[in-house]
Amino acid sequence: MMTIIVSPCYYDNMDDGLTVTHRKLPHWRLAGATYLITFCLAEHQPPLAPEERTLVESNLKHFHNERYHLLAHVVMDDHVHAIAYPFPGVELSSITHGWKSFSANRLQRLFNRKGQIWMRESHDRIIRSERDCYEKAEYVMTNPQRRWPGIKDYRWVGWMQK
Repeated sequence: MMTIIVSPCYYDNMDDGLTVTHRKLPHWRLAGATYLITFCLAEHQPPLAPEERTLVESNLKHFHNERYHLLAHVVMDDHVHAIAYPFPGVELSSITHGWKSFSANRLQRLFNRKGQIWMRESHDRIIRSERDCYEKAEYVMTNPQRRWPGIKDYRWVGWMQK
């Protein structure tokens, strides 16, 4: 198991201010929670090229330690996983909207992509315990090896210590 030093990694009191909203998927929100977030390319979009993955990864890191703490992330060719802790007063929906909107705009301008870049709906899940956090971080960090067995180095994966 990998070593990740995070604080906070999870939230103990699930009854304290839990809200649930719906689009197609339910979105549970809890002040002080850490989340696993996944968003995917729209169906008609070709896979992300290496330069595009670099752009998306840079976008994920942009407000790290300013609006949120980005614990772990991976940018794959067709989806993104991130574990993030939104800072007090910052809504998770504004973080994911920023990631998707800014990267979509840049992908269209710089790489001539057309139309909708990301699927409208993102999947997010509250991290429920320290063990859950480590399991999800390991899932995120090993995503390239599960997709492409035998791959040794993958540039678009990382975790933040602080």
